[in-house]
Amino acid sequence: MKADTAPSATAGDPVCTPGSHGVAQAGPVSLAVSRVARLHRVAAGKLLKGLGLYPGQEFVMMHLWDAGPVRQSELIKAVELDPSTVTKMLQRLEQAGHVRRRPDPADRRAVLVEATDASCGLLAQVEGAWAELEGRTLAGLDVAERTELARLLSKVEANLCVETAGCPERVGETRL
Repeated sequence: MKADTAPSATAGDPVCTPGSHGVAQAGPVSLAVSRVARLHRVAAGKLLKGLGLYPGQEFVMMHLWDAGPVRQSELIKAVELDPSTVTKMLQRLEQAGHVRRRPDPADRRAVLVEATDASCGLLAQVEGAWAELEGRTLAGLDVAERTELARLLSKVEANLCVETAGCPERVGETRL
């Protein structure tokens, strides 16, 4: 049997050795966006926890508050989440008294989902949490920087929508 002449990795040594600058150097903006998105979600989660919500449930509620009763299948498309995730969210929101599900009178096979009157108090709390999150997120940026950041993020979003075909509502929009 031939002896292995390659040096063996020891505890703490990387299995693969990236280029001299590391893999993240190949995409510093992508790394920054990923880190900011993760931190933003954590911060949002902390604020929402105080309202009895899990991250993502506020998007379901926002859609229902804006759209009124919608079919569950349409809600799933609107919030762009896995159907099983939305079903679990709706179960929790229904148990908390924030949503109601019922058969669609136009198609008894379909389910209509709607915000309850009891959820109206939650609306103001979610708005407040999002305002607080916005303030924390943009602290230290002046008005011009905030405007520029929003403009640049809109361009990035448009690029990713085209790449993933994940934004049908934006099809045909011109890029900024």
